[in-house]
Amino acid sequence: MAMVNAPASDRGFLCVPRTISGIRDTVFFMRALISVYDKTGLLDFATGLREMDVSIVATDGTYEFLRQNNIEVTPVSDVTSQAAILGGRVKTLHPAVFGAILADRGNQEHNRELSDKDIEPFDLVVVNLYPFVDVISRSHPSPTEMLEYIDIGGPALIRAAAKNFDHVTVLVEPDDYEDILAELYRYRATRDKTRRNLAAKAFAHTAAYDAFITSYMYGQMGQSFPAAFSLPLTKIQDLRYGENLHQQAALYMAKPKSRDLHPPRRLAMAEQLHGKELSFNNILDADAAWSMVSDFSAPTVAIVKHTNPAGLAAGKDLHEAFEKAYAADPQAAYGGIIGINRTLDERTAEQMVASYFEVVVAPDYTLEAVHVLSRKKAIRLLSVRGSESGPRQDISWLSYAELDFKRIDGGFLVQTRNVASDPSSSMQVVSKRQPTLEELTDLHFAWRAVKHAKSNAIVLAKKLALVGVGAGQMSRVNAVDLACRMASDRARGSVLASDAFFPWPDGVERAVEAGVTAIIQPGGSIRDREAIDAADHGGVAMLFTGLRHFKH
Repeated sequence: MAMVNAPASDRGFLCVPRTISGIRDTVFFMRALISVYDKTGLLDFATGLREMDVSIVATDGTYEFLRQNNIEVTPVSDVTSQAAILGGRVKTLHPAVFGAILADRGNQEHNRELSDKDIEPFDLVVVNLYPFVDVISRSHPSPTEMLEYIDIGGPALIRAAAKNFDHVTVLVEPDDYEDILAELYRYRATRDKTRRNLAAKAFAHTAAYDAFITSYMYGQMGQSFPAAFSLPLTKIQDLRYGENLHQQAALYMAKPKSRDLHPPRRLAMAEQLHGKELSFNNILDADAAWSMVSDFSAPTVAIVKHTNPAGLAAGKDLHEAFEKAYAADPQAAYGGIIGINRTLDERTAEQMVASYFEVVVAPDYTLEAVHVLSRKKAIRLLSVRGSESGPRQDISWLSYAELDFKRIDGGFLVQTRNVASDPSSSMQVVSKRQPTLEELTDLHFAWRAVKHAKSNAIVLAKKLALVGVGAGQMSRVNAVDLACRMASDRARGSVLASDAFFPWPDGVERAVEAGVTAIIQPGGSIRDREAIDAADHGGVAMLFTGLRHFKH
């Protein structure tokens, strides 16, 4: 791309003079093709281009918009000598358009063909796509009507321009208009690095667009795992470092960009209200804390260390829930991440500032709570605003946000997220003794809690609060022993939840010795009878869920 007075000798710029009919050989000439649905920033951008004598060609809607705003513009039909056909499905798919974009200016044969066919090259291609996600979400078309909202010409234009980035600058986001105008004003050209970066961004843009269409079409068929997987991710921010200081990291979000989809409460979309920049581990632990409290309907507080619960409790209000969660292990709570499932109030915030915490994540905060917590300069406050339900449920998408990815050497394992928390439908009492109502309430709480501890996992709970956790152990009896040692005297009268069955009765026997009165576990071991007998011998109630909660 080049213009008058372009510094032809500067490396890093494309400054190729080309002859246009009626223009002297020594004049640099620039031509832009604009076809955009989103007109944000377009008027200022087009005005800036015209001030630099850039010739503008535009498709129907864009042409009308620019012409009505007194911008000199040529309709694309003048270039193709062909009006749009098939109700607008075909208007730019023409050699006069794609030849003008794809021509290699350094290829004499290409230049000869352009001259023979009287085709003027395009140097700048500005395209954004028909908002497939917005339209589908807003108007709920039938599967047949949906096809009309799939952009064909736009992605083709973008890909053609991106492929020929040596000679063409492609723009797919209004956010880039200002930078490109500034670069053109300064250099009368765009830099090689700029065009290459914009080309990569353009290919990512069309790939994400196609991925959302794939998501919708597979979702309509009720399929969760397509034959080929394209995951559309939008980068939110670069992170200071990864899991360790020598690793690089960034945060991405998996969701459609849509004005009409009410975003669900997702941690990736949280707003940071206060504190220093988040780290990779901060976000990982905050996600664990948010997932824990989101499993409970009562006011609940989780305190997380290394994605495991150091404390978790429900109460009549946040003040009580925090007290109980913190009491589980005050030493481990130091420097932890707090998750809360209610708007954080001033009274609970005052409790928190008495200790040191890295991050607090909550649906929202009162102004007074923010003021209190802001006394700690380093603490990060995350507000996970959004709707409870997310995308409208009458639209079937392949929901990438509901899939869980595990990295392996050379690939990924993909699964649906573990959302099963309520054992009521499958739960059965297998012991001689029935649990009391208080025990049953705590068993339900413990079963939801153990889902969030790393396997092998055991949790002890009493009065809707964790009092002991044994996580990430290679032996289940060691996990029981660790949870009982953490609980100490509080183990007496508590209930126990195990994320998987007891392969031997020793874990049950250790729990009985510590004073546990009721146990909930999946069952399914060939030695279930021995575990039940151990519970009966100790006078402990035992429930099977038929469902395990492994978390690797």
